[in-house]
Amino acid sequence: MASSEHLKALVKSHLENDDERFVSIALQVAAHEARSGHGKLAQELRDIVQRAKKNSFRKASVSIAKSISDESGLLVASHPKNRLSDLVVSDKVRYQLDRIVREQRFMSRLKDHGLHPRRRVLLVGPPGTGKTYTASALAGELDYPLFQVRLDSLITKFMGESSAKLRQVFDAISNVRGVYFFDEFDALGSQRQGGNDVGEARRILNSFLQMIEEDHSNSLIVCATNHIEVLDSALFRRFDDVIRYAMPSKDEIVRLFKGRLAGHVAKDFQWSKLPDLCEGLSNAEVVRVADEALKETLIYGHNKVTDSMLEDAITDRREMRKSI
Repeated sequence: MASSEHLKALVKSHLENDDERFVSIALQVAAHEARSGHGKLAQELRDIVQRAKKNSFRKASVSIAKSISDESGLLVASHPKNRLSDLVVSDKVRYQLDRIVREQRFMSRLKDHGLHPRRRVLLVGPPGTGKTYTASALAGELDYPLFQVRLDSLITKFMGESSAKLRQVFDAISNVRGVYFFDEFDALGSQRQGGNDVGEARRILNSFLQMIEEDHSNSLIVCATNHIEVLDSALFRRFDDVIRYAMPSKDEIVRLFKGRLAGHVAKDFQWSKLPDLCEGLSNAEVVRVADEALKETLIYGHNKVTDSMLEDAITDRREMRKSI
């Protein structure tokens, strides 16, 4: 039969809602039983685990997501299929994101040695550089549900109400494993000593600091901001990683265009001249330029996307920027 250490570990992982570790230990028990000559029992244990992995997590995720969204409107749930390979970022950002995924996948092994994976991440950078897509891609890569926190529902002017709603969000973080995305995080995390600060803003920031410190769940918390300079300094030690996004380099601009237009341009198309034309545009704006040119090609029945189409789309995008 299973050793006393196995039994204690099973009970502990169950009480801590650590499903991945529970499954890992259950498979260790099955292997132990197989080595002891209890082949039938070992196979039965493995079958139970496989059925649970296929069914229970997905059902629990959908159920709690619907409940929270319907009752309080604090979370918007989805199941993205995006992948990190679709994200065009610098090598450093790529390494940091791949490291998060690796540590999440080896969570059980790390915990067995008293270690914890990165699971509190702050994404920093200008608008349109891939922060929101990153949250979606992490969820897709890990096959986790994505829960976007609705700050317009979370933050209110009434004393104590925002903190109570934030507690609901952290209860969900603890109960349902997923990627929880706080976009425009500076609305929550601005400096407490700011001159235009109000009491409720201080209270919700203090509540967030306390709750994220106390959170020991298996969920991945992703916060994003365009304004790192306004964040309270006490926040930074609560995060396992601060990942900085920048406007796309020349090479990244070419990769963005190729990702959208490959197969829709002439074989001798001069990709190298596009970066200079797109200087100052974000990743999202470059993608929008490519899509606008491609739409014109399809609507008017052209064979290929031409230089002039892209130049017109770039000009339109720049003009739109001026009007903002």
